Amino acid sequence: MSREIREAKLVLADGSVFEGEAIGVYPESGIATGEVVFNTVMAGYQEVITDPSYAGQIITFTYPHIGNYGVVDLDYESRGTFCSGIIVRDLARRHSNWRSTNDLDSLLTKHGIPGIAGLDTRMLTRHIREAGAMPAAFGTADETALKAAAVAEPDTAGTDMVQRVTCADPYTMAFSGEGPAPRSIVAYDFGIKTNIVRSLSHLGSVEVVPASTSASDVLARKPDGVFLSNGPGDPEPVDYAVKAIQNLLGEVPIFGICLGHQLLSLALGGSTFKLPFGHHGGNHPVRQLSDGTIEITSQNHNYCVDCSGVQGVELTHVNLNDDTVEGIRSTEAPAFSVQYHPEASPGPHDSNYLFGAFADLIDDPSLTPMKTGTHK
Repeated sequence: MSREIREAKLVLADGSVFEGEAIGVYPESGIATGEVVFNTVMAGYQEVITDPSYAGQIITFTYPHIGNYGVVDLDYESRGTFCSGIIVRDLARRHSNWRSTNDLDSLLTKHGIPGIAGLDTRMLTRHIREAGAMPAAFGTADETALKAAAVAEPDTAGTDMVQRVTCADPYTMAFSGEGPAPRSIVAYDFGIKTNIVRSLSHLGSVEVVPASTSASDVLARKPDGVFLSNGPGDPEPVDYAVKAIQNLLGEVPIFGICLGHQLLSLALGGSTFKLPFGHHGGNHPVRQLSDGTIEITSQNHNYCVDCSGVQGVELTHVNLNDDTVEGIRSTEAPAFSVQYHPEASPGPHDSNYLFGAFADLIDDPSLTPMKTGTHK
């Protein structure tokens, strides 16, 4: 694959400048903006780019070679892309994989995603680790214009990013097993990934509903369980979802992940705060407190929860890198959540058991999630 070489620059809000080569599709102004973060996955770049949780963010891939196995039409994690752009050290000029249907550059072109290749991602990642994730501008415009755009780009804090990614109308995925569906699940779409819906379909029929769906509307569908999905940005502005969850607690078993975990925590009386540079990758070690089991997990979030001192909330999982909260459960209602992605697309499959824990809780709401010993 050959392409025209166009010089590009990345300028952070703190004035730091990084040089590279333009890839993908830029606006007419030659300037793209967003919050720059880094992801440590070694594979699964297509799933990362199509994860709605990256809405408004510029994804820096720390692994140096990106695009070497192409892209696969079946591996999209959403109906399109929502990230603001990507940054890579080396965009592969040739792809090779028996499943591939095209190359990564074609995905960027198809969905209008701008990016930079040839940038020193190691230096950029070290800088973000020290200074934190921050707004940035990148592109082919002159440095002065990029600096102005970076300074003007707002922080994601206080912005409801969910409305950018949620579905407009409900849709259903049928039970993927044999015979009639043993359970009926309503899944809130705060930015849900395709493979999460697919994983839930192994438990029963799944109806995915928009993020603003009220609790009364959900209960009118008579679900056996409610799932709170992943999603982008700050959880606090998504107050309509917090209210809905509060009205669902005690009425139906609830399982939340990622943003859904944060929203459940807020509904239970906890609080949230922004991490310096977030957790983005497929190698985060998490300890389950009930038995000391260590899980390697797939994560993508900039915010974290604090439920310390909240009555009726028990801590179930902690992150071994920074001791942040990775899982909670309510002791007063059948509800639990984790901060990571148990479907792991991409990532390890250590946490698949959580879908079994959800099924067990639906079948017997009196169970304590992850303590029954039946989840495999």
